[in-house]
Amino acid sequence: MSTIALAVHGGAGTIARELMTPAREKAYRDALELALKRGHAVLKEGGTALDAVEAAVRALEDSPHFNAGKGSVFNADGQHEMDASLMNGSDLRAGAVAGVQNVKNPISLARRVMEKSSHVLISGMGAFEFAHKQKIELEDDQYFFDQFRYDQWKETVGTDVYTLDHSDKEKKFGTVGAVALDAHGHIAAATSTGGMTNKKWQRIGDSPIIGAGTYANDATCAVSCTGHGESFIRAVAAHDVHALMAYKGLSLQEAVRVVVHEKLPPLDGDGGLIAVDRNGDIVLDFNCTGMYRGQVGTDGVFHTAIFR
Repeated sequence: MSTIALAVHGGAGTIARELMTPAREKAYRDALELALKRGHAVLKEGGTALDAVEAAVRALEDSPHFNAGKGSVFNADGQHEMDASLMNGSDLRAGAVAGVQNVKNPISLARRVMEKSSHVLISGMGAFEFAHKQKIELEDDQYFFDQFRYDQWKETVGTDVYTLDHSDKEKKFGTVGAVALDAHGHIAAATSTGGMTNKKWQRIGDSPIIGAGTYANDATCAVSCTGHGESFIRAVAAHDVHALMAYKGLSLQEAVRVVVHEKLPPLDGDGGLIAVDRNGDIVLDFNCTGMYRGQVGTDGVFHTAIFR
């Protein structure tokens, strides 16, 4: 069988190990494994890497455990603003949305932007109108309501404090993503997020920005990032992994190490990324306490992890 590979992440930072109950850990791992199964099923049937990463991210968006889709955090106005992007490595096509509301699966809307518009990134009400036109599945506000997220927001509402997901006590960066290599030798990447709790002024992070939070190129690798978005934008983190491979000839593992452990920390770039290259090598690396992550290769064995 041709080489296939898939990796997913559900955010970096993770909660403190002493707060991770066995039941909570099982819930996270089960959700990661479900995403792997959805994406792997596509690859096993000869489907495209793009279809696989969309399927995997949709599964993570449908879970309340991660800050994307259903589990998205509240902004300063008590609403949900979601961002997502994906990129196809074979032709460098990409699609992205930012600041969208009431869209059940922002990653699928990002794909429609790629395939059904002449644009790469659309935002806000324009993206919502486009979702209507494309008959993308919508949900009311109640679908996105989560008591844990709401309580977290209530702690910061009315202040200038924002938090990077579960709480400032737990320092977790909630983004979900997937990277894949298909049997045809093509790669793709996808990323989706609900952003920061109590964010103001329609703040947008790295997740919907091609080259910052998401990048894929068949010549080198596919990358999906999670972390402090402003830092990843300034570092052009996802593209930098590609560039180190393309221009300096570094291996995937070495390129990821340089970006995650050398280039991001001086920019307060806490977080991590997942990546796959055209040989099917997978690297999942981070510079914080942990990252919700999983991978599966041609052998079909699913691996999930949270802490280092």
